[in-house]
Amino acid sequence: MAGELSPIDKAKFVAAKRAAQYVEDGMRVGLGSGSTAAWLVRCLGENVRNDGLRIKGVPTSTRIAELAREVGLDIISLDEAKWLDITIDGADEFDGDLNLIKGGGGSLLQEKIVATASDQMIVIADIGKEVESLGNFPLPIEVIPFGWQTTQALVEETLVSMDVLGRQSTLRMNGHRPFITDEGNHILDLHLNRIGNPRQLAMVINQMPGVVENGLFIDICDAVVIGFGDGRVEIRDINAGTVETD
Repeated sequence: MAGELSPIDKAKFVAAKRAAQYVEDGMRVGLGSGSTAAWLVRCLGENVRNDGLRIKGVPTSTRIAELAREVGLDIISLDEAKWLDITIDGADEFDGDLNLIKGGGGSLLQEKIVATASDQMIVIADIGKEVESLGNFPLPIEVIPFGWQTTQALVEETLVSMDVLGRQSTLRMNGHRPFITDEGNHILDLHLNRIGNPRQLAMVINQMPGVVENGLFIDICDAVVIGFGDGRVEIRDINAGTVETD
């Protein structure tokens, strides 16, 4: 399969295949959203069919739930699982401390709930997602539809006192209509360019009325499995540092 892929898809595939090795028989597994996480779901489906792997998957979006069922994974809800052994997901950006920006696909709320209900979170990414400072990728925040423009104005006003380079925000659209999350909310994308203090920003944003959750994942990720277009894989572990693998 990997030989037929573009370099970027090959990087995602090899990272997902390596991350699938973290999943053991009998585990309850959080399944992230997005294109990279979709590769993981396919790899897990292959392990179920070929190796008899038995797991329970908790998807973080309707699209991933549909794919998981297609490849033969046993799907349950988070309430049924109660707690998860591991969550494996993608990321839009990660820094040297393994802090993340997530939510480019619009599922940040479910992704954060599932990740924080897990013993460990593993992120799979291509090398292009690594950054020195978070913020080049727009930071998504999920807001309730009621009074969203007032919430947007409050967010932009608050950003004036934050350590960021940009302070504009845009309502995410789906064609000519606002994008609607699985929970029925809107998403504001914050164009910050650089976030000097991600921890502080995450705390301040989440205190604002109308904000449901933000896409900063601070101190949640345990390891990042990085794929390269030539098929190499590198693992950044928050405790062990960098581990080179094939």
